[in-house]
Amino acid sequence: MAAPKAGVVLKAVKKIVVQFCPFESNVRSTREFLTRVGSEKARSSNMNCEVTAQVKHDRSQPVIDITFIDGDKLLMKGAHLTCAEMLSALQSRCQAKDPQAKETSKK
Repeated sequence: MAAPKAGVVLKAVKKIVVQFCPFESNVRSTREFLTRVGSEKARSSNMNCEVTAQVKHDRSQPVIDITFIDGDKLLMKGAHLTCAEMLSALQSRCQAKDPQAKETSKK
């Protein structure tokens, strides 16, 4: 599964919290996800979206907690997901919540 080429659009997102232990072997995709949503291009799609990284040294599993503007939440456990799968899940949720994104994707 390829990552979305258009980039990450965070219009419907209020807050993203990425938690991981950097010494675990299964955090690569979670760190790549953090890099993508924390990029200048993604952040410019919603300047009010708060992206937070919580680096822990407790051997915990990587977790991504996303809160949308309407109060809905999405919790992804990144240990067994690829970065592309996490981005795809985020984008599909964002498109479902943003009526303008639905219209532009149909064109």
